[in-house]
Amino acid sequence: MRLKKLIKSLLPGIFLFGFTVGTGSVTSMAKAGADYGMSLLWAILLSCYITYFMINQYGRFTLVTGKTALAAFKKHIHPAVGIFFIVALTLHVSGSIIGVMGIIADICHEWTKTFIEGGIPHIAIALFFVTIVYLLFLDGRTKVFQKILTFVVAIMAISFLINFFIMPPPVEEIAKGLIPKVPETGSEDKAFLVIASIVGTTVFSGLFILRGTLVKEANWTWKDYKIQKRDAMFAGIMMFVVSASVMAAASGTLHAQGISLENVSEMIVLLEPVAGLFAVGVFTLGVVAAGVSSQFPNVSMLPWLLDDYHERKPNLRRLDYRIYVLILSFFGMIVPLFQAKPVTIMIASQAFSALILPVTVASLIYLGNKKIVVKEKKLSVATNIQLVFVLIFSLIMSYMSYSGLFAFIKNL
Repeated sequence: MRLKKLIKSLLPGIFLFGFTVGTGSVTSMAKAGADYGMSLLWAILLSCYITYFMINQYGRFTLVTGKTALAAFKKHIHPAVGIFFIVALTLHVSGSIIGVMGIIADICHEWTKTFIEGGIPHIAIALFFVTIVYLLFLDGRTKVFQKILTFVVAIMAISFLINFFIMPPPVEEIAKGLIPKVPETGSEDKAFLVIASIVGTTVFSGLFILRGTLVKEANWTWKDYKIQKRDAMFAGIMMFVVSASVMAAASGTLHAQGISLENVSEMIVLLEPVAGLFAVGVFTLGVVAAGVSSQFPNVSMLPWLLDDYHERKPNLRRLDYRIYVLILSFFGMIVPLFQAKPVTIMIASQAFSALILPVTVASLIYLGNKKIVVKEKKLSVATNIQLVFVLIFSLIMSYMSYSGLFAFIKNL
C-alpha cells in the first residue's frame, strides 16, 4: 500500500517527465552526444535543476493562490500575456508533433528492415501511432493516461539506461562534460542551436504552465507542499538520468568514431555493428516509448491551455477540443507525406521553446512578489535570487536560440 501511495503521489511528476523527455529530447541529446561527445553534459545538469526549480515554484504558486498560471496571468498581469502563451506554446507543440511522429516513423521503418524486406512504410507507421494517440485522447481522462504513461515511461527509462551500460563513454569524458563551456569544434552557431535545443526540450515553459492544472487535479493543498516538492524533484532527477544516458549512448558510439548525426534513424544503422542487434532493439523501444509519452500531452496542450485561461475544469471531451486535437494529430503525417527532415524540425522546435522561457520566468517573479496575489506567502529572498539567475540564463539561451535559428534559416 505504501508503494502504491508513493507512486500515486509521483504521477504528476511522471506525467511531466514523460512529456519533456520525448522524442524531441532524445533527438537533441543524441545530436549533442554524436557531435560533441559529453562536453554538453553541463547543459543537461543545469537545465534539469532549473526545470525542477521552476516546476516546484509554479506548483507552490497554485498551492498558495488556488490559481493556475494562465488564469493568474489574465487577472493579475494582462489577458494578452495569457493569449501569448496559448499561441506560443501551441506553435511549439505543433512543430514537436510534426517532428516526433516523423522520427518514430523513420526509426521504426529502419528497424523493421531487419526482419521485413524493405521495412514497414513510413506512412503506415505514422498513421498507426497517430490513431493510438487520438484514441487515448478520446477517453478524455487525464488519470487514465497518467497510469498508461507510467508504464510507457518505465519502458523508456529502462531502455536508455540499458543502452548506457552497453555503450558507456570514458569516465573522464563524463567528468569533463560537467564543466560549462561551448565546444570549440565546428560552427559556433551550430553549437548554440544544439545547446538551445537541449535547454528548450528540458526547461520547457509548457511544463511550468501545466503544473498548476496537475496540482489542482491531484487535489493538493498547502499542507501537501512537501509532497509537491518531492514530486517535482523526482521529475527533475529522472529527466537528468535519462537525458544523460541518451547523450552517453551517442557519445560512446558515434562521437567515438567521428560520426555526426543528421537523422535519429541513422542510430539504427550505425549502432548495429558497434553494439549489436540487442542494443539497437532496446534503443528503438526507448525512442518509440519516448515519442508516445510526449505525443499525448503535445496534442492535448491547446485544450488544457484554453481551460486554464477561461478558468474551467479541464474537460478533454468537449466537441471543439476533439476537432482541434484531430487536426493537430494529423500534423504527425506531414513528415512521411512530404519527406521533410524530422531532426531539423525537432531541433528548430526545441530551440524556439527557449524564446518563450524569459516571459515565463518574469511572470512568476512578478506574481510571486505581489502581496495582493500571494498575501503573506511572498517569495523568499533566496528564491528571488535564483529566479533572477534563471531569468538571466533564459535570456542567454534566447540569444543562443536566436543566433542558431538565424544561421539555420540562412542555410536553408
